[in-house]
Amino acid sequence: MADIVYILRGKPYLNLTNQCPCACTFCVRRLQEGMGSARTLWHQSEPVWEEIELALEQFDFSGAQEAVFCGYGEPFCALENLCRAARRLKANYPQLALRVNTNGLGDLLHGRPTARDAEGLIDTVCISLNAPNAGRYQELCRSRYGEAAYGAMLRFAQECREIYPKVVFTVVDAISSEEIEQCRVVAERMGIPLKVRVKT
Repeated sequence: MADIVYILRGKPYLNLTNQCPCACTFCVRRLQEGMGSARTLWHQSEPVWEEIELALEQFDFSGAQEAVFCGYGEPFCALENLCRAARRLKANYPQLALRVNTNGLGDLLHGRPTARDAEGLIDTVCISLNAPNAGRYQELCRSRYGEAAYGAMLRFAQECREIYPKVVFTVVDAISSEEIEQCRVVAERMGIPLKVRVKT
């Protein structure tokens, strides 16, 4: 069975799903089985709440300052379990800040607005911007929703900015420095800071 909770860069991460609407050309899950302390992040079947609940009970989060919803899938594919897990963690570890790393396509996944679903539970929403325009985004991220994904992601980010304490855009340095600067312009226009991630 794959690890649901694992340690990466000194922080606990939660791997709730392997589902994802994108097939990014730079995605680390294409390259390796495990990550950090995880033996494997590939679930034989999608975790049900009881399995997630047990993993949360078996892991001691008391020494951690932040936990991150991020594994080998898009956390918003498991939105109900994400919210349940976040609610449980906030109740048991009030000092624990929670971050979700997302591609920002939750609205397309569920066919409705999803930005407010984790309101009051998540402290930081980290959204993969990845490209300066819809065409390049589709070329890199290969979303099942086509070029419509980019606009949906930007709208989701704008809504999150009005709801959550901290919202951050990320890009991977797999794109050119010129494209990174173009992404920075997009981020600045929306009033959201940009973080450049190093491709692993």
